[in-house]
Amino acid sequence: MKFIITTLTCILFVACGTQNMENKSVSLLADYTADVTYLAHDSLEGREVGTKGELIAADYIAARMKENGLLPKGNDNTYFQVFTRNMKAHPHDTDGTGEKIEGRNVLGFLDNGAEKTLIIGAHYDHLGYGEEGSLADSAGQIHNGADDNASGVSAMLGLAKKLKGKKLKTNVLFIAFTGEEKGLWGSNYFVKNATVPTSEMAYMINMDMVGRLDTNNRLAIYGIGTSPLFKPILDSCNTFSFQSKFDSSGVGPSDHTSFYLEDVPVLHFFTGQHKDYHKPTDDTEFINFEGIEKVADYIEKVVMSLNNYDSIPFTKTKEKSEKARAFKVTLGVIPDYLFDGEGMRIDGVKEDRPAAKAGIQKGDIVLKMGEFEVKSMTDYMNCLGKFEKESTHKVIVLREKEKVEIEVTF
Repeated sequence: MKFIITTLTCILFVACGTQNMENKSVSLLADYTADVTYLAHDSLEGREVGTKGELIAADYIAARMKENGLLPKGNDNTYFQVFTRNMKAHPHDTDGTGEKIEGRNVLGFLDNGAEKTLIIGAHYDHLGYGEEGSLADSAGQIHNGADDNASGVSAMLGLAKKLKGKKLKTNVLFIAFTGEEKGLWGSNYFVKNATVPTSEMAYMINMDMVGRLDTNNRLAIYGIGTSPLFKPILDSCNTFSFQSKFDSSGVGPSDHTSFYLEDVPVLHFFTGQHKDYHKPTDDTEFINFEGIEKVADYIEKVVMSLNNYDSIPFTKTKEKSEKARAFKVTLGVIPDYLFDGEGMRIDGVKEDRPAAKAGIQKGDIVLKMGEFEVKSMTDYMNCLGKFEKESTHKVIVLREKEKVEIEVTF
């Protein structure tokens, strides 16, 4: 992929709502490219929390934060917030008596002398060699995580440069979280040991997998129900032709959840699932760097528009996951989370799982499972909760405008 980089490419912004923002924005395409390329290099061995690769990545991010004019906001006047977690020695270990893992969040602060602080975050850890969490056929290969989530970190660093010098009513704390892949370790630790109290947080923006913007410009934005200001501002700032899919919930499988649970309004940006998710093939060559720039430019406009308000009110949202589901079965597919039609579209099929064995294909849209209609992702999840292991059910999918009936054994 060839990029023509100008030293300072200025893009005129259309006014967003009634916001008072700068008229021009500098292109940071070269920065996004360099950051993802570095963080997703084989030498970092997948940036798994507690490894040498994670330390190298953390040092790189801290250096970039310093370069972008951010102050250290970690422990002991450093950019690092270090914590330890004990792994379970066995499945029934409730005290964590196994291996002790040290992780570090990386924190850079833009001090505007304000009472409130905006949090902008992205996790930088990934799966290492894929011993845990990989969707590859076998472990032992480096999982570079170019999209997940070197892309989000690059966008965060770009926003640090963009917002430096802007007239903001808030401070801005930029955080690269670690341990997200283990279960939101870094963000959970931060909100409980925050260098900025949660009561002083204006709102939080999270970017997790923003590197695969497709040709239809599909962008998912979660958490829009956590403040009544979000939806109208997101709409008015969308001068980038994004085909946005909104989700009101403040709870999801990424670091914004830790902040929402502390009553902080949140927004999470995501360009969609893909076949390389949690596989060794999530590499730099597949990243849409212009897409990262477009997402970062959009977020900048949203931030500057929200800057017109003295406070961002928080709203609790009705959570789809309030009742935890313990599924006995799995179909073995990767859903298309950006699909907004009727049914559940499949974005990937995992090898040697029920769907693959039955002949279900990528692009199929699940319309019915057994006797249950599937009109949405929620319906699909509800269906899984009703099936037993080794049971066989008829699944109806829409394949290239034709309904196909397939028997699936779970």
